[in-house]
Amino acid sequence: MGTLVDSGIKGYKNYGTYLREKYKGQRVFKVIVDGGFTCPNRDGSKGYGGCTYCNVDSFTPEPSRKNPNIKDQLAEGMLRAKTSYKADKYIVYFQPNTNTYAPVHYLKMMYDEALSINTEDIVGFAVGTRPDCIDAEKVALLESYTDRFDVDLEMGMESIYDETLDQINRGCSHGEFVAAVELLKDSKLDLCVHTIFGFPWETREQMYGYIHEINRFPQIKFVKFHHLHVVEGSIMGAKYKKEPFKLFSLEEYTDLLCELIPLLRPDIVIQRLFGISDWDLLIAPNWGLNKSAIQTYMDKEIEKRGIVQGSAYFS
Repeated sequence: MGTLVDSGIKGYKNYGTYLREKYKGQRVFKVIVDGGFTCPNRDGSKGYGGCTYCNVDSFTPEPSRKNPNIKDQLAEGMLRAKTSYKADKYIVYFQPNTNTYAPVHYLKMMYDEALSINTEDIVGFAVGTRPDCIDAEKVALLESYTDRFDVDLEMGMESIYDETLDQINRGCSHGEFVAAVELLKDSKLDLCVHTIFGFPWETREQMYGYIHEINRFPQIKFVKFHHLHVVEGSIMGAKYKKEPFKLFSLEEYTDLLCELIPLLRPDIVIQRLFGISDWDLLIAPNWGLNKSAIQTYMDKEIEKRGIVQGSAYFS
């Protein structure tokens, strides 16, 4: 007898179901494009070296890294999604680095170019950025696309504690994150916030605080949860090799998710429960499973324990 998960039913508001319902059963896939942006925490305007956990290559598909031409990247990515996953429609996703870190006229030129590829098959437009690289003018630019596409602004919160943000060389404070979220209070944009759980100096109770902070902003529509993982080419990776520190096992991280999901506001869509790099870049933790197997394990544990998103949420 199959489980609810086997039937596609989960104990949390998940992104796959959201997309299927919103787009009437069509298969919608994100296609990542690398616009060649940098980051104020890398180019010296805020700092050098970037966040200590970051190696941009660890979350950028190899074809995007190798081909600087936006049209070629998208054409190849759409073809891959259609051939491998039978995609019907696409979300153009500017993911690597800080994709609002340029003058507005340059951003418009780049966004327009990307959205001109197979426009009839594009339903969404997603842009990843930092809270200190968004302002009213850039919000207005992104909103100008909302008459044609669903537009998601994805922003890294990472931690709500300035001590942690300092320790990971984030280059911006939680106050700057809050100010950016407030800027989107009456915006047409869909805000996605991502977090990192498992900094070894943070307690479990501190991690619960992430959820309470997310809950208080009605403009947050999506979240991406990540566990801390250590990758080659990062400052944290070099430190870990010299002196390893505690990271979540798969079981420990799943336990945490089972405590966090009931606290999360029930209308928020969870785009991701975890994030992990390619095998050739991953240092730790290595859970010995591919992404699909990790997802299945987590979903089945969530079901087995009777976890329901929002069941412990109080406004």
